[in-house]
Amino acid sequence: MAGLNCTSMKKVRIAQFGLGPIGLESLRLAAAQSWLEVIGAVDNDPAKAGRSLVELTGLPVLDGLRVASSLDELFRENEPEVILHTASSSARATLEQLRPALEFGVSAASTCEELIFPALRYPEMVKEYDALCRHTKARVVAAGVNPGFVMDLLPICLTGVCRSVDTIEVERVVDAATRRGPLQAKIGCGQRPEGFLLQLQAGRAGHAGLRESVALVAHALGWELAAIEESGEPVVADRRMQTKFFTVEAGEVCGIHQRATGSMDSRPKIILDIRMFLEAPQPHDRIIIHGNPGLDVMVNGGVAGEDATVASLINAVPRLLAAPPGLRLLHELAVPAWAGGRV
Repeated sequence: MAGLNCTSMKKVRIAQFGLGPIGLESLRLAAAQSWLEVIGAVDNDPAKAGRSLVELTGLPVLDGLRVASSLDELFRENEPEVILHTASSSARATLEQLRPALEFGVSAASTCEELIFPALRYPEMVKEYDALCRHTKARVVAAGVNPGFVMDLLPICLTGVCRSVDTIEVERVVDAATRRGPLQAKIGCGQRPEGFLLQLQAGRAGHAGLRESVALVAHALGWELAAIEESGEPVVADRRMQTKFFTVEAGEVCGIHQRATGSMDSRPKIILDIRMFLEAPQPHDRIIIHGNPGLDVMVNGGVAGEDATVASLINAVPRLLAAPPGLRLLHELAVPAWAGGRV
């Protein structure tokens, strides 16, 4: 596994694509890594194009770097080895955004939720982009906390000590009051329940990637699911709530409860349940594997969203570069590990 030993490697040149709250935090963490070299950033927002990365991040180490409006513009100045992508939840939009990089043989790690298992929605597109990546020697993988770890990769890893597995249940409870503004907006904070439910049912709100997590777990275990069903409903505040970003009155939405179930032979095999609302009591992540041996694993407090998301993205880079070219699934890479000890 010499490809994973970075102690004698030159720095990996990276660029950040997408400069929202997660993208900026990803850029800050990347800039703090001794084994990475930040060479630029891209954002198609006209208000950000051309601006200094020092101004946007507050990091003097990024002096001289400015935001490019496109990958083509970035490549005219410098070419990274890896793009850190935090700009879309759609697999189709993400791959289209990354295509100029992939055609140059530049690899990418993305927080795109649908990219955790893109073949669920876009099987033909996956074949096209996998062929492109194999041709140019590029690699693409999605990483993150959820999807990307808690409700898919971690359960997959835990089954590695099982003689048999019957069913898998994952429960995630998140206190959304501790999370960023865009996430609180996505889960409907401050909206009327009736209107938000319509958005949720249309797929325009709520947590993205839950069905993809079910599909990834099933794929890794070799299960051919007959169906994946998803449901969701708003959580309604019983009192006035206040965050840095929203004031939620009693009777308004303060979060979501979503559930996805993968079935075989009319039997639930994978059940993923997430409750994410303001001031949710006893946040936690719990994974229950019914099998031999059975496992019941609890992470008290849960895996912290924003910090862990960007850490997952950065830590994926050396494993991504060591993987074969192509459109990769997260469980195909080496076991996740903190990459900060590299020099």
